[in-house]
Amino acid sequence: MGIIRSGFSFILGSVFGIYVAQNYEVPNIRKLANTGLLIAKHIEETYRKPKKRDEDE
Repeated sequence: MGIIRSGFSFILGSVFGIYVAQNYEVPNIRKLANTGLLIAKHIEETYRKPKKRDEDE
């Protein structure tokens, strides 16, 4: 009984996802993630503490 229930949930979720993707403007998740990583990297480089001279050598 468990495999039927989990299979039904998977199929229902897939159908719902296809419907939403075709009828609504869904953002590209990969592009959003890359943009977020670039912003985080920029903020980290901007606000990072300067290294001490002892650590450089």
